Amino acid sequence: MSESRSRLTLSSIPIINLTLLSLNIVIFIHESSLGENINSFIQTYGLIPAKVFSFSSNIGFTERLFPFLSSMFIHGDWVHVIGNLIFLYIFGSNVEAKMGHFKYLLFYILCGLAAALFHVLTNLGSPIPLLGASGAISGVLGAYITYFPISEFKNPVPILFFKNIKHIPAAAIIFLWLMIQFLNGIETLDQSVDTGGIAFWAHIGGFVAGLILARFFHKDKYNFKQKPRRYYH
Repeated sequence: MSESRSRLTLSSIPIINLTLLSLNIVIFIHESSLGENINSFIQTYGLIPAKVFSFSSNIGFTERLFPFLSSMFIHGDWVHVIGNLIFLYIFGSNVEAKMGHFKYLLFYILCGLAAALFHVLTNLGSPIPLLGASGAISGVLGAYITYFPISEFKNPVPILFFKNIKHIPAAAIIFLWLMIQFLNGIETLDQSVDTGGIAFWAHIGGFVAGLILARFFHKDKYNFKQKPRRYYH
């Protein structure tokens, strides 16, 4: 009985999500220790759209493609990494529980790759490196809204006219986030607008990929037409 319980407990731990959180932190700490070598590190492992389709013979196959993966684990500063990991921590564990460990890892990587590709296609020729887990995490948000469409979070700021609101729909949070990404993404089409180097179209591409892939990555046969249950977090 005790062995059965321990196995059940272990399987319920979001191992992959915790690993991803830890890995991003460890890599960022490594970045912070590089000093003057940080620019070389970013140029090597960040995804630079101009390199992907460059005709230069000096850029090898691996140099063009490996950054699609490595760029997911590199961040520009503490605000960047902490902001991303807060969203991953809040939403990722529940998505992993629905998918299972291995499927969640594969899903996360595929969403990150889709986001990176979307960014490259909307920034052809750009010499600016793409950094961050935002694209993959956007996919996690897409999966979360698919699996938990009417879930709610406890209101973290019960002040002023929000004081009577006990719970905030997760869909409202994700929708607001998506609208911000979309509106800022539209602005980036005008190259004269300074968007602070944020890859908004990668976020949107990752979110769309998450919406699509979530339906194929549920660990059990799932009927998406069934009446959804309300979850509180």
